[in-house]
Amino acid sequence: MSRALVGWARRVAEAELSGPLPRRWAHSEGVAQRAAALARVLGDDADLLVSAAVLHDVGYAPRLAATGFHPLDGARFLRDEHRADERLVRLVANHSFALLEAEERALVEVLEAEFPLLEEPRLVDALVYCDMTTTPDGERTTAEERVAEIVGRYGAESVVGRFIRRASPEIFTAVERVEAALEAQPR
Repeated sequence: MSRALVGWARRVAEAELSGPLPRRWAHSEGVAQRAAALARVLGDDADLLVSAAVLHDVGYAPRLAATGFHPLDGARFLRDEHRADERLVRLVANHSFALLEAEERALVEVLEAEFPLLEEPRLVDALVYCDMTTTPDGERTTAEERVAEIVGRYGAESVVGRFIRRASPEIFTAVERVEAALEAQPR
């Protein structure tokens, strides 16, 4: 991975999100900033994480929203239109416990078949941390506040509300693991 990947990812995400969905773009930029701050714990995978962070919500772009399930729509776009790196595509497809939301949408078999979960827990946790500690406006927050905001925005009984409530224990645990790794690293 390289800095060139990060530049490409930013250009793609900005082109798809900044005009039609400026708030989603602000969130994506904030998630990428959080990811950049994890460079000291990720080493060689830092650029991959920043790229996945800025692209994680690209599937919300109106022209890409084929299924209405943004992790799947975004991953298909990156794979089919850009022939993006497989690890990057799989991180986008499975960000923030997307498999649990896929269950709510009866898309779990599709997601698993097309984009198997990346067996790199450190990267998966890092993307969860970045996404779930960033507000819709790109500001820092706690995972607990972020989950509450999502439930409040979508409603507790919506597909997203049910998913995020189911995923919250795993989200909180992933965030705790990343925070522990950050504390263990010298500054």
